[in-house]
Amino acid sequence: MADILKKRLEKCSRLMKAGELDVLLLAKPANMFYLTGDGRLCAFAMITKDGEVALGVPRTDVDDVKLYAKSGSITGFEDEVGMIHSIAHYFEHFGIKESVVGLEYTFLTQSMMGMLTHPHAKPEGVKVKDCTHIMSELRRVKDEEEIKRIRAAAKVADAGMKAAVESVKPGITESQVAAEAEYAMRQAGAEEFWRSYVSSGERTNIAHGLPSHRKLNSGDPVMIDIHPIVNGYSADMCRTVCAGKPSKEMQAAYDFYLNAQQAAIAKIKPGISVGELEEDMHSMLRGAGHEEHIFGPPIHGVGIEFEEAPLPPGHAFFHGEKEAPPLEANTVIAVGNCGLYTGNFGVRVEDTVVVTETGNEILTGYRRELEI
Repeated sequence: MADILKKRLEKCSRLMKAGELDVLLLAKPANMFYLTGDGRLCAFAMITKDGEVALGVPRTDVDDVKLYAKSGSITGFEDEVGMIHSIAHYFEHFGIKESVVGLEYTFLTQSMMGMLTHPHAKPEGVKVKDCTHIMSELRRVKDEEEIKRIRAAAKVADAGMKAAVESVKPGITESQVAAEAEYAMRQAGAEEFWRSYVSSGERTNIAHGLPSHRKLNSGDPVMIDIHPIVNGYSADMCRTVCAGKPSKEMQAAYDFYLNAQQAAIAKIKPGISVGELEEDMHSMLRGAGHEEHIFGPPIHGVGIEFEEAPLPPGHAFFHGEKEAPPLEANTVIAVGNCGLYTGNFGVRVEDTVVVTETGNEILTGYRRELEI
């Protein structure tokens, strides 16, 4: 892992110099994890353009961080005031008095931004600049170790989805379906998971259907969207199933959406853009009269986070990202994010896909059938 982190830091240094940044001050756990081997809340990482690394973490976490992080210096602090003084210490340690520091504008709240730029933390001569695009560029194309971990997460997602689908029956609640998925994912090797979504009946029209205590009825569609984390990396999978016999209307909508999703996946290869894939998939849906039933982007990147760069143009703008370049081999994306929302019900199928040298490979393999 040390060699991998060294290569990442070397690329980071090149991007920082090109972007005229002298140092990064990171607080987003995913970005810290990518460059240091450890990422957690209430902590920070400072990365210089020469590849020097320093971490500041709660005093209680120092020994634990040392088990994972590859850093030249790790310091512990007592509280937020101590964190500010730790940042000031590293600016002084690295001899940074007049320079440009990169901050994660799309992650930091206004209060967090104020803390990292506090006069007692940042030297007056240090200016700030957004570094979101640098971190996205670093993380967009995965190395072989990352692909290995995402494959493992995809297998865990398959196990979680199997347990969730097998629990679907009239009388069970959405929350109980989510519980089955989450228990199975932990048992299969997940150390964590991003928020699970389970919705049923008319609630399948909700873009982000958080599990409720609603009980499933016979004939209800059930939308299950899960995101396990294995060794720091994620997979993203969604399936829609029916708690009983689906109606002809529901089956037709499901079949059409699945065909559109699979057609988009079939087009994935190096050189195509996520914007092209989004338009191809949406044009199929619009052509079948579903223009009013589409919401949101159907594609996004997957990696340390279950939703990250590359993103379609509109979604990228919302998240403060630059428009992504054409896909390269070893980019991992999810296809099928956001589905058809008819008003009476919604249907969706989503899979995690890795771009290969000649095409693509679907990593999430659980069956795609509405009727169970």
